[in-house]
Amino acid sequence: MALFSSLTPVFIAIICVLIGVIMKKTNGEKEKHDTKSKHPSRPWVDEDLKDGTDHPLEEEEGEEEWQGLEENVDHVPFTGERYSEGEMIKRSQTFYELLNKRRSVRFLSDEPVPREVIDNVIRTAGTSPSGAHTEPWTFVVVQDPYLKHKIREIVEEEEEINYKKRMGDRWVNDLKRLRTNWIKEYLDTAPYLILIFKQVYGRLPNGKKKTHYYNEISVSIACGILLAALQNAGLYTVTSTPLNCGPQLRVLLQRPANEKLLLLLPVGYPKKDATVPALTRKPLEDIMVVM
Repeated sequence: MALFSSLTPVFIAIICVLIGVIMKKTNGEKEKHDTKSKHPSRPWVDEDLKDGTDHPLEEEEGEEEWQGLEENVDHVPFTGERYSEGEMIKRSQTFYELLNKRRSVRFLSDEPVPREVIDNVIRTAGTSPSGAHTEPWTFVVVQDPYLKHKIREIVEEEEEINYKKRMGDRWVNDLKRLRTNWIKEYLDTAPYLILIFKQVYGRLPNGKKKTHYYNEISVSIACGILLAALQNAGLYTVTSTPLNCGPQLRVLLQRPANEKLLLLLPVGYPKKDATVPALTRKPLEDIMVVM
């Protein structure tokens, strides 16, 4: 009996150790499972840059209503331009050569640019196709020096945090060869800033929400057309996606809640001493597959 009593603390200690080992193993397996089930952390991703098409609109008054679009749109005869094979080849080659000269230019002059040119390139961007022809884009043109500087202050403050904390070493290292950083002088010097907002939903005349299908893709196509139009007019820019700046810039520019910033383009002529990285583009065989 005395022997059993003396061994009791030993048995209790062993049981406690076994319980601790079992619990640790169980928790470890749970954490491992949770880690696998979670998406990797991406703190640099801006909510404004996500497509809202798959987010259903809040149903108002408890029922889904017709959006008020015209039931019948008149269809009219269409005749497209038709060129000879030789002319087609010539035009496609000339256009390629023009667009192949497009470069991202971060050193922009403050030399004035005719406003009519800006109007025309944005009209051109507005010819872009869009989901159900909802045209979910807003192009905000900023030329006021005060507003441009406020935009620069907002962007540089957030970009410094992006570079130092959010983006991660891999991304920052990949950008080193391009010599980019959070200093954005061109936001002050460029004669125009064009901020492209995507409308994640619209508003009907009665105030109800209207779905904007594929708003991200639609506005992205419009941005591509805008870049081509700028190149065609002899103007230059750098595509800027100011991460985590969207809400502040939306408030500054007094844009409604349904608009989210997608792209910021400083637009102007290059400075006389402007430089760009000596980059090459992939050859055709690396980007095209013919089946």
